[in-house]
Amino acid sequence: METAMSLKKRNFKPPISWPFLPTPQNGMLTWPDLDQSIKDSIRIILLTRQKELLMRPRFGAGISGFLHQPNTLSTRKRIKDRIERNLEQWEPRIKTERVDVWAHPEKNEELRIEIAYRINTTGRSKTLAINMNLGE
Repeated sequence: METAMSLKKRNFKPPISWPFLPTPQNGMLTWPDLDQSIKDSIRIILLTRQKELLMRPRFGAGISGFLHQPNTLSTRKRIKDRIERNLEQWEPRIKTERVDVWAHPEKNEELRIEIAYRINTTGRSKTLAINMNLGE
């Protein structure tokens, strides 16, 4: 049986992450590819409120906590900062390049969140866009 010390000597690297949500296809379970796994992880980070997970009380950005807040520059800046901070802390497979949060030009309570990131292992750039209604 190997010890932790012997694993360190062999430059042991932990797996990149467990993929989310296996789905049945052709009578077998299939898991999402790296791109989809990262998108799922980002959504989970953004939607999970702090103290929601028992063993990780500091996990999550909890952007739903901004519901019923005024759609002001200050609110959008706080959302942006929270997203950047939590992605940096909880999703090590990516490097966040840009987070934009802006108001919908015609709908006062609607926000558009766009996250641009680079996947560390492949170097590919990706973008994830989310619409959020502050009035719901």
